[in-house]
This record gives sequence, structure tokens and C-alpha cells, in this order.
Amino acid sequence: MADVVVSLDELALRVLDTPANAWSRYVVGIAGPPAAGKSTLSVHLRDAINARRPKSAQIAPMDGFHHTNKTLRVRGSIDRKGQPDTFDVAAFLSALERLHTTPVRQALSWPAYDRALHDPIDNAIDITDCSVAIVEGNYLLLNEPGWAKVRSYLDEAWFLDEDTDVIEPRLLQRQLDKGNSPDQAKRHVTDSDLTNARLIADGVHRADLILRVHGDGYLMTTR
Repeated sequence: MADVVVSLDELALRVLDTPANAWSRYVVGIAGPPAAGKSTLSVHLRDAINARRPKSAQIAPMDGFHHTNKTLRVRGSIDRKGQPDTFDVAAFLSALERLHTTPVRQALSWPAYDRALHDPIDNAIDITDCSVAIVEGNYLLLNEPGWAKVRSYLDEAWFLDEDTDVIEPRLLQRQLDKGNSPDQAKRHVTDSDLTNARLIADGVHRADLILRVHGDGYLMTTR
């Protein structure tokens, strides 16, 4: 393994320098614990790729595959929302397969998660013309039944790492922003978010490279 500090432009070039296929998409997975900055990295990577090759990259977030609140209430799982079994992993795998098998420029859409409604929205993201799909989510490298197959649909996988003492206050603020009391927020972070973070960390060995925010760039460890 080797460590080097890289810029977003260098990460974009890493993706763009991969062997091109005229009809299929290149799928990059960005995994890591909650509040590590995966969404921010995904947006910046998309923008850096599109600055060099306009309209070629799009984000395909895993969050669109949450089970609906209605489904979770029926199952008695609403209090555990965000844990692996509260996602529709079968639908996620099917969508990942379509990312690879649907030719570029043939109509293709992707669900999104609406943080105002706290529910997924079908067909919210247009993937039709993109040749690079950035799939972002906590459990992309989870080596458990169902989830373990996700890795086979990623052309490469990145793990964005961060220390617990950095992500914990971010997670607490998220819960407070949702209207939870300080006690409720602390309980959710301790019992759910940080437990999930430890589970997610078990998949780091399945990543092609590990990233950690380092100034304006990222410390990159390749395998």
C-alpha cells in the first residue's frame, strides 16, 4: 500500500483515464461511515469530471433505495431507519445491473431520497446520457447477504474514512436539525449511527483505495 495526497482534479482524471467503452457506463462507488463527507466528495467529483468532459458524470445515491416510511412502520422498523435491512437491497442490485447493461443515451432514471419528505422519490435522477455513474452510500462494501453482491457492480470502489470524534458531532447536529431533543439525538447517534459506522468499517478491505480529507485534497491509500 502507498499513501499520497491528491486533489479532486487528480481523482477526476483517475476516473477519466480508465479504458473507455463506447456504450457502457463506468461505475465508481464511494462508501464510508455516515457524516464522513461522501455526498460532498460525490458532488465535487462529479463537477470536476464534468468540467473536463461536460455532462458525462452523474450521482446515483444509494439513499433512494430506502424502504418507504409506510413500509417500515408496518414492519416495526421505523426506529431503525438507516440500518442495512431498512433498504431495498434487491431493488438496488437490479438498478446497479441496469447501470451497466443499459447503453448510454438510452433512457434510464434513478430514485432519490427527499429529505423534506423523508421518503424515496422514484425516477428523480436522469442517468440517460452519463458515461460515469458515481454511486454513493454507506453499505456499498458491506459483506453480508444481498449487500455483498453490490461490489461486483462497481468498476472501482473508494472508501472515505474519518475519525469518530469528527463524525460524531456532525451526526448529533443532524439529529438536532430534525427536531430531536439532545437526549434523543445522543441516543440515536450512539445506538444507531456509530454502530453502523463500525459495521461499515469492516468493508474497508474491499475498497480499491481509501481516502481521508487532507486540507483541500485527500490523503489516498491505494491497495
